[in-house]
Amino acid sequence: MKNSHVSIKWKTFSIFLIFTIVLLGVLWFFQIVYLDDFYKIIKRQETEAVLNNVESLIRTTDDCSDDIEKIAANHNLGIFITDQDGNSIYNAEYIYNSQMSSIPPFLFGVFYDEAVANGGEAVIEYKGSEMQNKIREVLDSLAPIQDEEPEPEGRIAYTIPPQKDPGQFRQNIGDDMAESVIYVRVIDVDDSKEVIMINSVLTPVDATVSTLKAELKYISIILVVIAFVLAVGLSRSISKSIIKINDGAKKLASGDYSVKFNSHDYTEVAELSNTLNYAASELGKADSFQKELIANVSHDLRTPLTMIKGYAEVMRDIPGENTPENVQVIIDETERLSGLVNDMLDISKLKAGTITIQPEEYNITESIRHVLERYNKLREVDGYTIDFVYDDEVNVYADEQKMYQVLYNLVNNAINYTGDDKKVTVTQRVLDNTLRIEVKDTGEGVKQEDIPYVWDRYYKDSAAHKRAIQGTGLGLSIVKNVLELHGAKYGVFSTKGQGATFWFEIPINPYEE
Repeated sequence: MKNSHVSIKWKTFSIFLIFTIVLLGVLWFFQIVYLDDFYKIIKRQETEAVLNNVESLIRTTDDCSDDIEKIAANHNLGIFITDQDGNSIYNAEYIYNSQMSSIPPFLFGVFYDEAVANGGEAVIEYKGSEMQNKIREVLDSLAPIQDEEPEPEGRIAYTIPPQKDPGQFRQNIGDDMAESVIYVRVIDVDDSKEVIMINSVLTPVDATVSTLKAELKYISIILVVIAFVLAVGLSRSISKSIIKINDGAKKLASGDYSVKFNSHDYTEVAELSNTLNYAASELGKADSFQKELIANVSHDLRTPLTMIKGYAEVMRDIPGENTPENVQVIIDETERLSGLVNDMLDISKLKAGTITIQPEEYNITESIRHVLERYNKLREVDGYTIDFVYDDEVNVYADEQKMYQVLYNLVNNAINYTGDDKKVTVTQRVLDNTLRIEVKDTGEGVKQEDIPYVWDRYYKDSAAHKRAIQGTGLGLSIVKNVLELHGAKYGVFSTKGQGATFWFEIPINPYEE
């Protein structure tokens, strides 16, 4: 079946390259399409800020001509300040062909009236030809004004001084001028009105756009090449580590637990390598323990089955051998088989979380004595010594059946691994509201490096195992899971050549503070 997934190398390459192309597209779009609009917005905002600054100077400074000159020069603006009749107060023009100071009175009146009508401000946008048309319309609409007729109060007489031909102004602001904006603001200063007019030229950006297009072509080619090279290098760098880890993981999945992961290019990859190395180590140990379990279980199953079969055949074939002793041997071996199967079922249920505890108050001291009574025959026949050291009878609140299993497995484990003196000691101590049980043997002890693994379900130290009683390596794992169900503390401490002591602590009354 064809693989439909995309390689991480090509996916990384594609994402990096697509990102570069999109970035270039956005750059082209805003630099070419909206450059003119952005320029106009910025220029107008700058002019409005200057207008506010000039107004502040007029209101707070007696002589602000120098400051206005500096502002006009720094921003390439024309600043013309008049009274309400159009008489010049300040004039600073730093625009080519600016004719703000020679604006016809009738045109000044138009600007003034428009500002007053708009609440004291007006914005006049025009090009040279547009202003010519505006002047022509105004001239055509003005009727001759007779000098002898008085003007209404508050109205400006729009007369055309003979020394200032409107055509001259029309020529100066004609087609040679670019698109312009005149900001008009009428302000009150000392019971009189003053008019601030600021002229800003919006320089055409067509030449700039053409230049940017030429530059962006080369920039785009260079960026695409660089992005291609970076994408290839980065994708290979990332995919190399992943591919290497993937190859190692395949070997691990096939059962090769000796595989090592050494990819440390990136933090995440290094952490993944360390995790897989740990997983390989743990799987290797589990596999080794499992193989040992199978070997032990096979041996422990074979031995009682062989004995049961042998005794049964003897009882069948030889008259008089159907004795209680032979029958008891068959019963004992059957019980060993049942114990083995029960241990395997119990550990499976505990790991699956299907076993729950049913705590009740009972005498755990008496329960320990019952456990030790099961080994009376071992004491008599094989010379084992099992001591029980305690001060008082103690009641605890726990699951009696499960705790009996814990005690039995700990004692059974101690007997399996005790020394040549065949001595096992069980100690019961009360510490405040806590009961501590210790089971000590006199064997070789547990190696320090093996202590973290003694509670594993497949662990068995075959080198030290006396096999006085057969086991499967499941007993301590059952102990661990049952104690955890009770919320008990547990552990083991061992000294080489002096045996090991397994212990657990459980509250006597879990409801007592």
